[in-house]
Amino acid sequence: MRTYSSFIGREVETEGGRRLGKCLDLRAELDRSSAEVTGLVVGGRGGLEHYGLKRRGRPDCVPWSAIARIEGKRIIVRDGTELE
Repeated sequence: MRTYSSFIGREVETEGGRRLGKCLDLRAELDRSSAEVTGLVVGGRGGLEHYGLKRRGRPDCVPWSAIARIEGKRIIVRDGTELE
């Protein structure tokens, strides 16, 4: 099991080595008794939203389902993953 804070600040990149940015926050779907993580917030727009500053468009988010593995300080996502 990993904690929320263990994701924050890790580099997010594709299996091919394309850097997407740092993980700044997590997205989750909430229900009455639990939260299911749905994505990683990455990049400048996501960072601004984390601090309460709204910008047009959605923050940059990598779908949770795109994560291939976690290696050291990096989160590796499948090639072809685009920020939503």
